[in-house]
Amino acid sequence: MSDLQLAVKGVYFDAMQTGEKVEEYRLVSPYWINRLMSGFKQRNYDRLIITRGYPKRDDLSKRIVVPYNGYEIKFITHEHFGPDPVKVFAIKINLQP
Repeated sequence: MSDLQLAVKGVYFDAMQTGEKVEEYRLVSPYWINRLMSGFKQRNYDRLIITRGYPKRDDLSKRIVVPYNGYEIKFITHEHFGPDPVKVFAIKINLQP
């Protein structure tokens, strides 16, 4: 299969490493529907690779690699998406073995 790779800002990457942030949000849009869905079902990935920005290929300190656990669709309000609630893919991040 394949990997889903997501680049995130440093503050969110750090929160994921400490376990404070357990979901990464992506706005429901044609681009993310195509990446995360196959027809009406979730697309299968082997691993979720989260990077702090866009690190060099050999900089493993800026990568989190975990098994892919899918997503849920939620409505959230977040400063990056504006003041109104928006529909997002809440991609699950599980750092526990």
